[in-house]
Amino acid sequence: MGRVTERRRVVRIRGGAVGARPDTLVAEEPLEIRLNGKPLAITMRTPGDDFALAVGFLASEGVVAHASDVQAVTYCEGATEDGSNTYNVVNVQLARGVPVPDITLERNVYTTSSCGLCGKASLDAVRTATRFPGLAADPVRVGADLLGELPDRLRAAQKVFDRTGGLHAAGLFSAEGELLDVREDVGRHNAVDKIVGRALQAGRLPLAGAVLLVSGRASFELAQKAVMAGIPVLAAVSAPSSLAVDLALESGLTLVGFLRGPDMNIYAGEHRIVLPAGRQ
Repeated sequence: MGRVTERRRVVRIRGGAVGARPDTLVAEEPLEIRLNGKPLAITMRTPGDDFALAVGFLASEGVVAHASDVQAVTYCEGATEDGSNTYNVVNVQLARGVPVPDITLERNVYTTSSCGLCGKASLDAVRTATRFPGLAADPVRVGADLLGELPDRLRAAQKVFDRTGGLHAAGLFSAEGELLDVREDVGRHNAVDKIVGRALQAGRLPLAGAVLLVSGRASFELAQKAVMAGIPVLAAVSAPSSLAVDLALESGLTLVGFLRGPDMNIYAGEHRIVLPAGRQ
């Protein structure tokens, strides 16, 4: 298993003083995801929760939705010339009877924000792939004051960030503010896939009534992952993209951006946010 952090020499300048010292950095390694033995995708990730990452990725693509859809998840032996296992290649074997879609092209259509394809094609792809169509009807409501407290709770749970300062995080909360799960990764999309994958493995999809909080911005890809996992509320500490807002409006997802203490922008699904008294 790869290391989550690594040490490197750094020349440090502080207050005019110069010195050399070791520094702790977050590890970044490629992970190849295979489906039924065939290469599917490669992502740069922080090692750890690789099986959950792979399964969560497939859930985001609409391939699996329940733990019973997966027969086995394994590291691939013989991934190097000498036949050793680098722990950087994971194979997901689907259960018998689960269809194997041709999703290579679909991924380029609706999860690559720089693909240059039209927004309508991206929205249509998510609509046809989703396995949990009841998202818009999720009745959960979350207090704005409580929502404003979640970034600090997420930050307090980021153990590796304290050592490196270089990781994104995704936190899954209940509507009452209980931290249900937190994952860190160099890619915020990977952190979300790890959250979703762990939930799928535990038989907890769809994640009805849950709040997903992500560090950084809310891209279309992250909104897609929330919709595919049946998560009704997605909040980000930075801005959403225009297509993320379009997807939220289309699907019934509540989307909050620029969540910083009591301040926030609600871009979609404002009926789920309980505003402070006197501010309606």
